[in-house]
Amino acid sequence: MNNKNLIIPTQENVLPFPDGKKIYFLSDVHLGASVLNNNKEREQRLVRWLAKIQQDCGALFLLGDIFDFWFEYKYTVPKGHIRFLAKICEFADSGIPIHFFTGNHDIWIYDYLPQECGVILHTHNQAFQIGDKHFLIGHGDALNPNDKGYLFLYRIFHNRFLQRCFQWIHPDIGIALAHKWSSHSRLGNGKIEAEQYRGDDQEEIVRFCKQVIQKRHFDYFIFGHRHLPIELSLSQTTKYINTGDWISYYTYALFDGKRLFLKTFQ
Repeated sequence: MNNKNLIIPTQENVLPFPDGKKIYFLSDVHLGASVLNNNKEREQRLVRWLAKIQQDCGALFLLGDIFDFWFEYKYTVPKGHIRFLAKICEFADSGIPIHFFTGNHDIWIYDYLPQECGVILHTHNQAFQIGDKHFLIGHGDALNPNDKGYLFLYRIFHNRFLQRCFQWIHPDIGIALAHKWSSHSRLGNGKIEAEQYRGDDQEEIVRFCKQVIQKRHFDYFIFGHRHLPIELSLSQTTKYINTGDWISYYTYALFDGKRLFLKTFQ
């Protein structure tokens, strides 16, 4: 399987900027993370933020790892997150576009959220024109072609045959196994703490963005995955923003039609 995240999209999704509105970007909430004991409080905080932005929200971009684990069986989805899902339905029902990008923790979203909640699903990086600005947007994983171990797991988790095999495992067992796997990955210390900024040459997403702008201009790159709020100028006309997370930082990005800002929800 080819890694579509490394392919620069040739077409742009055109999203006219609605007058008097703003565009919001958020990632890495990890709702339901088994190693965290404040999932309900974080979900309630997220819903309060959604309620606050609802009146002036022209579009909402959820950039992956919103759930710590999600897998859609034929007749079953993981329980929980009902406050968040209800609010998302409310957004969609009122006509607010919700662009949902799958992350490395919530890969297995198929048709339930699009059909029941009205989200627009994206499984790899997408180019957007919003107003007169050009964006490349995605979760931010699988951008290092030299990370063979991660890319091997990426291919396994995206393999349709293996996904169908997993569906045959009873949900009580399959979901328990998934949470066990998660607790031994980057969440294994009981927290979800990002490492400090490693420097431009050591940041996979930064290296990827710099390679892209050698071939095609974007005004903004917006990614998650890193769990660290980052606002970095790549050139005089291009900026990279990482939306951070909703475990330690509670940060999000806001585009007002002219500029992109990184903000914190207090």
